[in-house]
Parts: sequence; C-alpha cells; structure tokens
Amino acid sequence: MSDVKITIIDRNGTEHTVDAPTDMSMNIMELVRAYELAEEGTIGICGGMAMCASCQCYVLNEDEITLPEKNPDEEAMLWEAFNVQENSRLGCQIHITNEIDGLKVQLAPES
Repeated sequence: MSDVKITIIDRNGTEHTVDAPTDMSMNIMELVRAYELAEEGTIGICGGMAMCASCQCYVLNEDEITLPEKNPDEEAMLWEAFNVQENSRLGCQIHITNEIDGLKVQLAPES
C-alpha cells in the first residue's frame, strides 16, 4: 500500500496537491470526486466509461510522467469533446499507479 502525490488544478484555478492511493484501482476522475474538487454532477457523468468527456483534463507535465497511450474509446471521445488541447486526456482513463507520482493536471472547462 502506498500513496502518490497528484496535483490537480480545479476549474477555478486553485491548485490542490493530494494523496492518491495506488491500491484502490482509482483513476483521476474518481480522485477529483473523492476530494470534491469539482461541483457535484459536473465530472464523471458517464461513470468513467469514456463516454462523456466531463472529466477531461490537461496533463501539464507530460514530459516528466509517462502515461499509457490513449485507447480507441478515449481517442473517439476527445475527438467529439469541447476545449480539447494536445495534452487533453480523460481523467477516467488515467489510473493511479506508482508511475504517475507527481502528475499535474488541470481540469478542462465544463463547456
């Protein structure tokens, strides 16, 4: 059992560095919900199935952290989403593991 540190910038621009457990099969979307860093009902609307992009975030230190490649479902959802940038990912598709210790993300705007 171990925790990693993840920094999340919420939609108001406030930075939060939180402990994220690696032993609970959580992802970034669930972490945001657990720490209540987004208004209720505005993130993870599809339940983490890569079908809504409400958990879209921007990976701010992608040169320092190696994330898994986007799967086809994530690619398709980002193709249809708003405010997509080169560093956009779906938080529900970034699983919390030791490899992402130090990850820094910013939540994308709601619309």
